[in-house]
Amino acid sequence: MDTNMIKLKNNLFFIQTYGCQMNEEDSEKLSGMLKTIGYSSTEVKEEAGIIIYNTCCVRENAETKVFGNLGHLKALKRKNPDLIIAICGCMMQQEGMADKILKNFPFVNIIFGTHNAFKFPEYLNRVKTEGIQVKEIFNKETEIVEGIPIDRKSEVKAFVTIMYGCNNFCTYCVVPYVRGRERSRTPKDIVKEIEGLISKGYNEITLLGQNVNSYGKGLDEEITFAMLLRKINEVPGIERIRFMTPHPKDLTEDVILAIRDCDKVCEQIHLPVQSGSNRILKKMNRNYTRENYIELIKKIRKEIPGVTITTDLIIGFPGETEEDFEDTLNLAKEIKYSLAFTYLYSRRNNTPADIMLNQVADNIKHERFNKLVDVINKGVISQNKTYEGQTVEVLVEGSSKNDLTMLTGRTRNGKLVNFKGENIKSGDLVLIKIIRAQPFSLIGEVI
Repeated sequence: MDTNMIKLKNNLFFIQTYGCQMNEEDSEKLSGMLKTIGYSSTEVKEEAGIIIYNTCCVRENAETKVFGNLGHLKALKRKNPDLIIAICGCMMQQEGMADKILKNFPFVNIIFGTHNAFKFPEYLNRVKTEGIQVKEIFNKETEIVEGIPIDRKSEVKAFVTIMYGCNNFCTYCVVPYVRGRERSRTPKDIVKEIEGLISKGYNEITLLGQNVNSYGKGLDEEITFAMLLRKINEVPGIERIRFMTPHPKDLTEDVILAIRDCDKVCEQIHLPVQSGSNRILKKMNRNYTRENYIELIKKIRKEIPGVTITTDLIIGFPGETEEDFEDTLNLAKEIKYSLAFTYLYSRRNNTPADIMLNQVADNIKHERFNKLVDVINKGVISQNKTYEGQTVEVLVEGSSKNDLTMLTGRTRNGKLVNFKGENIKSGDLVLIKIIRAQPFSLIGEVI
């Protein structure tokens, strides 16, 4: 990285991130690279000299927001011709998208994709010194680039990517096309990064991958995800380990036993089911059945006391009948999720589901969505009530966003707890007695 890069007159940058935790970590790296060469971040885009949109294309509404926000930047660019606008992320990996952006928003200066984000400082320098517009999208994944500086947004919790890409090709999903095939980081590099974070005072590490169960494939060293969990569990000073996201078809017994055995691995598993209908699961190319999933949940709950299960659900997949939806509704009632992220099916170009017959009408999607959310929320509220009177360990994350007089944090199994306390700081582990359950959080008091 060229640390002698010519600076903008305005050395403030603003990053807007759309999408998943992988995108969030990508933005932390972009911020880290910029701060390394002398730039500073701002939360006010109107005062920035560089504006970056890190995009997502998993759902249509994320794309719509990007287009709308780009339109608003035209006035800012007119007021400040020196403003540099960069667009990156998954959306840019879609065929023809970069050209569409440049045609409709010719004032954009830099466009790059998911595979070459590490080259952003070079692109910025070229724009500034040569006065050119840069568009560079790598169509294939590159070797994993280590050592990129990361500007962490939290001083307590940190994301650590253990692998990139996905080989599953679910029929509704664009991730394999925009993130590439599966590539794993070496255990040595992962542990080194985690040790560095612990030395800086981080308490909780979340391991990231599109399918963490596939970790280790392609590495010279023989290692599985379960073996990695056990290795990280031995890192001195680490307090909590989380991970996301596993695929139900690949969550093997050795991973379940590693979670059970490793005292630092939290009792929380995010296990996306997407649908409760075997017919729809087959159309989605999920490679498991409703029955497989239920048995897996039973095995997890048997081996890991106090575990919470969260999930993702898609409503209105092409061809979904009322009977298919009832299967999903009944599955949600049976599993009793601690939290579920529910989504209306969104058509994505160049995916098999986009050209399937019997696309579900929007009004039916919304009706089913509301029914499902109601069932899930009732289950969450009922589950939260069981915590009243219990004492739980909470990792303090800071002040509550909704009430600055309260502190907030999470239990090992992911429950959000708000409480009042003195002489307590972010990163502390405190024992809290739960005095009241709310729909999506718990209220407690320090013991």
